[in-house]
Order: sequence, then structure tokens, then C-alpha cells
Amino acid sequence: MARLPRALLAVATAGVTAFSLVACSDEDPGSSSDACTEGDGLKIGTILPQTGSLAFLGPPEFAGVDLAQQEINEAGGVLGNCVEVLHEDSGDAATDIASPAADALISQGVQAVIGAASSSVSFQFIDKLYEEQIVQISPANTSPDFTTYERGDYYFRTAPSDVLQGRVLADQIIADGHAKIAILALQDAYGTGLSESVKQNFTEFGGEVVYETIYDPTAAEFTAEATAVANSGADAVVIISFNELVNLGPALAEQGASAQDLGWYLVDGNLADYSADFDAGFMEGARGTFPGADPEPIRDRLLEIDPELTDFTYGPESYDATALIALAAIAGDSVDSNSIKDNLIDVSTGGTKCTGFTECAKLLADGEADIDYDGYSGPIEFSPEGDVTAATIGIYEYLADNTYENVDYNFQELN
Repeated sequence: MARLPRALLAVATAGVTAFSLVACSDEDPGSSSDACTEGDGLKIGTILPQTGSLAFLGPPEFAGVDLAQQEINEAGGVLGNCVEVLHEDSGDAATDIASPAADALISQGVQAVIGAASSSVSFQFIDKLYEEQIVQISPANTSPDFTTYERGDYYFRTAPSDVLQGRVLADQIIADGHAKIAILALQDAYGTGLSESVKQNFTEFGGEVVYETIYDPTAAEFTAEATAVANSGADAVVIISFNELVNLGPALAEQGASAQDLGWYLVDGNLADYSADFDAGFMEGARGTFPGADPEPIRDRLLEIDPELTDFTYGPESYDATALIALAAIAGDSVDSNSIKDNLIDVSTGGTKCTGFTECAKLLADGEADIDYDGYSGPIEFSPEGDVTAATIGIYEYLADNTYENVDYNFQELN
């Protein structure tokens, strides 16, 4: 595939800045033998939310990437060179931030990109990375559309397809005793894909979807949608949204369809701390799902990177994406993006089991030709389509202070 001339692309993206983190040890008499050296090493870009409707996901994702970078460089880097990370903002689907961000990273010679968080935002630049033959790993994309995307050869993700989240959520709603649901889903690849998965699984499990609407996430108010839910005869409502829940929730409550009147079920796009948004008790009893195993094994390490973290959603997945890129480069003895792509499946399947970058990199250094990386987000085995083939979905419930706690974890294979 032909690549755009990088010099021309750099001119086209002049003025777009990136924040670069390079955690390397200086080469001085006190350096350890494992110190990496700055130079022509692996360069990873991120396109993750600093602004927009998913900005609440940004801090744990950045922390996951930065933690992995720190660990990699403290262990000697990749092929002796320090790993450099360049952070860019993704914005959200309503903004034109992600595409220029991709241009900026391409012009700076990255071999891999981590992002975006939003499925719709990833679709804004996936073709650019494909044309440039640059690996992309999303820690949070869940739209099923990526599995069959025609130009997805360089695309991978450490979060599972919503085929799985929809199944687990539908099963939980049935287990909680609900028989009729309404679905409110935002109009984008994530919203429609997850809505379809919930609907299909809920009906297969014996339930009935009595109302479904795909709404405009930029709408100023949601009275019509809330009224329709209240009049639908549903005994639970599935809300597939981003931060527009702060408007959707009150609209539902005003129509007599509050979290206490109906069963409210949220998803990874809106499962957040609402203690500063609503009066005490507003969210109490609502339940929700998001992909990911218990973050406890990596929680303290993420807090060392960002002590202000209160939410860890997709932090482990971001760490795993970064670690896997580095391990694939080591396994292929090259930081070339095509070599990384060709080795990602190999380092994640079969072979000797290992957890985290340091343990797995030591196996490679000791001559182990085949490793099987298990991550902090759970076992990761990439399919030929770049999907994880099994994953854990957490079930959460809101407390009176409008924060949530875990009530269960559900591990399943995608099939």
C-alpha cells in the first residue's frame, strides 16, 4: 500500500502539538545495567479522551499507558532503546479532533497508536492508520463493526466486542426478574451495536423489548424519549449513552421512570461516579456493566502514576495494549509496525503463560520463543480479526451516594 509522503503530512499538520513522555534512565556511572538508551526506538502514540463526552475515561487510560511505559523502560526498554509515548486528545464523535491527532502522530513517526476510547472516534482515523500501515490497539472500543471491518488489518483491541457485554447484561436483567425492557441508545456505532446485542440476547433469553429508540446524543432535552419509556409498559430500561445521562436521567425521573420506579441498567459508556451530579439517592439501585476484570492487582500502581484517580475503567486494558506492542516488537526483533502486527497474535496465544510486561519480556530474553501473555484486564488471546476471544464483564450497583460498587464478575468466551 502506498504511504503519504511524511514530509508533506508534517506540513499539513503543523500547529498540532503532542505531549511526549519518555521515561528513560540517563546513561551515567550510576545507571543500572538495565537502563535503556534514548534513540531510534519504539514510538507509541495515544489518541484518548482529554475532552468531550468520554473525558472521564481518559485519566485511567493515560495512567495505564504511562505505567506500562515506565515499567518497560525500567526493564531496559525495547531492544535496548527507551519507549517514547506521544499523547493526543481524541475529543468525541461530535468534534473533529481525532483525525488531526492521527495526522500529527503519523508525521512524528509512531509505529503504533493506542486509541480511541469511543468506537465512532476510532472510525474517524482507522483508515489513515491502515493506509500508513501503523498498528492500532484500542483499550475500549466495543462496537461489533470492527470485527468485520474491511480495512482492519492493523486494528486490534484489548476490550471485548459488545456481542459479549450485550449477552452478560441481558442475562443479568433476566436474573434480576425483569421481563419487559425499553432501550435508549445513542446514535453511533457503539450505541446501535450494543443495543442490537442486548435486544437479541434478551429476546433469546425469553424477555420482550417493548420500546427502543436511537436518539441524537447532541439533543438539548429528552422529554419525548422519557415519556415514551414511561408509557411503554417496560419494567426496566437499558440506557446506552455517554455523559448525556446527566440529562436523560432527570427526564426519566420527571416522567415517573426513575431508578427506583424502574430497573435502570447502564453500560461502560455511562457507568461513572455521579455523586457531584445528582442529589443523594438519585442513582441508588441502578445497575450496570463494563468489561474488565477486578483492577485490584494493578490499582496501587495506577495510583502511583496518577494519585487523583477515582475510577480505573480501561486502565488495565490500556496497560495491556502498551505491553503487548512492546512484547511484539521484542519477539519480532524490530520496531517496524508490520513486524509488530505480525507478532501480536503470537505473543498473546499458545506458548508459556506469563503476566505483565516484565515477566513476559524476561521469558523472551531467556530464549523462550513462544509466550502467551495474560494481562491485568484478563487473559488476552487475539483472534485473526484482532478481537480478544474471551473476557470478563463486571456487574455493578449504585449506592445512595451515587457511586457504584462491584457485585459480580462474569467471565465468558466470545463464540
